[in-house]
Parts: sequence; C-alpha cells; structure tokens
Amino acid sequence: MKKTVIFLLVVIVAMLSACSGNSDNKADGANQKKDPLWEKIKDKGVIVAGTDGTLYPASYYPEDSDKLTGYNVEIFRELAKRLGVKVKFEVMPFDSMLGALSSGRVDMIQAGPRGESKKKFTYSTPVKYSYATMIVRKKDHSGIEKMTDLKGKKAGGAATTVYSEIAKKYGAKVVTYGNVANDAYLRDVDNGRTDVVINDYYLQRLALAALPQFDLEIHPNLKFYPNTNNVVIQKDAPVLEKKVNKAIADMQEDGTLTKLSKKFFSGDDVSKEPDLPEMIDMEGIE
Repeated sequence: MKKTVIFLLVVIVAMLSACSGNSDNKADGANQKKDPLWEKIKDKGVIVAGTDGTLYPASYYPEDSDKLTGYNVEIFRELAKRLGVKVKFEVMPFDSMLGALSSGRVDMIQAGPRGESKKKFTYSTPVKYSYATMIVRKKDHSGIEKMTDLKGKKAGGAATTVYSEIAKKYGAKVVTYGNVANDAYLRDVDNGRTDVVINDYYLQRLALAALPQFDLEIHPNLKFYPNTNNVVIQKDAPVLEKKVNKAIADMQEDGTLTKLSKKFFSGDDVSKEPDLPEMIDMEGIE
C-alpha cells in the first residue's frame, strides 16, 4: 500500500512540474509577444538609428570622409555591439526623427524628453547632460542682455526643437533651416540675417572653435534650460528598453561613455551630471 501511495505522489509531482514548465514556457512566449520591436531587431540582426549627420560633434561626416561619426553615432554603434546586432543609420533632419520613430522607419533616435513626447515614446537613462546658451555677435551681443531682449530678434533654428520654443516664448521670430551644417547658422548671425542661435552649450562651444572666422561668442551671462540627451524608442518595448538601459549603465560603469565624450567634446565629460551654474528659470518650458 505504501509503495502505491509513493508511486502516485511521484506521478502527481511529475505532472505538476510538467504543467508548471508548460506555464512558464507559455509565459515566456507571452512576454516575447509583448515586445515585437525587439523581436524584429533580433530577427533582422540590425538596429536602424535615426541621426542628422550634420551636427558636429554629435553626428557628422568628417572632412573628406563618407563615414558617419560623432558622440551620438558612436553610442549607437556601441549599443548595437552590446545588444549583439549591427546598426544601420538613417540620416534625416531632427524635425523628422520623432515621426520616423513613430512610423517604424527607425528603431531609435537620441533626443531629450519633453512634454507630449514623454507620453508617446520611451526614454532611456541619460547619455549626455548639458544646458542651453546663445551664440550672439561679439560687438554688441546682438542687442541681447536679458531673455526679454529676444523680442523682435531673429533666431536661427529647427522648427520643432525646445530651443526654438524658448525663442518663441520670448518673442523672437524663428528662422528655420533644412538639414544644414553649423556654418550656415553661424554665418547668418555674423552677417546680420539672424541675431542669435539658441542651442546646447557644448555643441555651440565646439562650433565656434571650429569656425573662428565669424565674429561671434557664447553670451557670457545667459545660461538656462538644463537638459539631457537620451536614447528614444517606441512605447511598449519592455525587453528593448531593459537591454538599452543595461547597456548604458555598463557603458557608464566601464568608462566607455566618458571615453567617447572626451574624444568628441574636447576633454569634457558630458556623460556625468555637472555641477551647473545658477540657471535662468524657463517657466512654461518643460
């Protein structure tokens, strides 16, 4: 009798284990279905990254070279490597990137989290920290000594960036450009076609250093809008989100982000949150 009971118990345990295993397998399958974006990337073995290709030193073609590089570009390459796939770049204007991400034309871009876009897309942990400044004419600061002096000025910029939103907030007229390089923006401030370019401090500092022929400078007294740059993917991609954040954390820990930053930002480490100077409040601008 005891042998019969023991045998029955063994059979029951085996059956429960099999059922549990089947449940786990089904759960794993369900989890996989919840992230079709990662499944697509894994199946193709390629991440498609959107980038502008004209913004030194984030994404650009070096002189006499057809190979895209820059801080953003090399982060994408390193991410792809750590995810075990290749990366393909789609070069496009910044204004087109969120639309391309939404439509599935690209799998990821880099941008800062803002307003409605935070509800529509998933943003990674930051890969860059910075704040906004203004490029103005040296001789008179383009007539701008405080934020309210932007009223009536012409600000060069892309149509949908936060920097153009700041210009509009203070009454400037935004002069928009296509996917052009820094020299087009700076030349127009220098010759008076526009008065100011509002943008990222590090990018502006390097642009001025690369184009010393223009009689321009970063406004010495106006610093505002601390911000981050993040890897952006579609919503409802939990597996890809986890993998991207893990790769970024590893890149922070092993010094890869610092190394890339110092290479492209003249020794500055933009991957670490800085001890920022006192910022001008940007009420109404997220």
